[in-house]
Amino acid sequence: MLGMAQLRPEWNFLGIEIRETLVSQANAVRAELGLTNLHFLFCNANTSLQPLLESLPPDTLHCATIQFPDPWFKKRHQKRRVVQPQVVEMLAHYLIPGGAVMLQSDVEEVEVDMCDRFQAHPSFTRTDSNWLATNPFPVPTEREQFTLDKGQPVYRAVFEKMTRS
Repeated sequence: MLGMAQLRPEWNFLGIEIRETLVSQANAVRAELGLTNLHFLFCNANTSLQPLLESLPPDTLHCATIQFPDPWFKKRHQKRRVVQPQVVEMLAHYLIPGGAVMLQSDVEEVEVDMCDRFQAHPSFTRTDSNWLATNPFPVPTEREQFTLDKGQPVYRAVFEKMTRS
């Protein structure tokens, strides 16, 4: 996000992260770079996203990304995964028609699960039935670059919010 905020100073960026240390570090770098279009928040997207968005009018966001979320492998813990039906519903409400959600993970099972949740919502359509070979954004995340440097796959998909007719 630091790189994207520098490339797109006319856009506003908000990063949500559940690890406070990473948020503190990222906000420190943001301040050093003097970026005013970016902020990182320490919170849990599953419980904090609604209060963050509820002050916005519908159809406000242009894009959302969910990057390398915690996989929560154990079946009993999967309810903690970020992409739950209520998160998909919130994004459907706040994204503009034609807005995009980009999903990215280094765990295929997690990516499939995220894709299934968006595919099940009537407001979203997947832009490509195959995994995207490259990131549609010009700046990779640190986790993405780390995974690629190890020669491991990154699973990517983009969903578009359908326009109203």
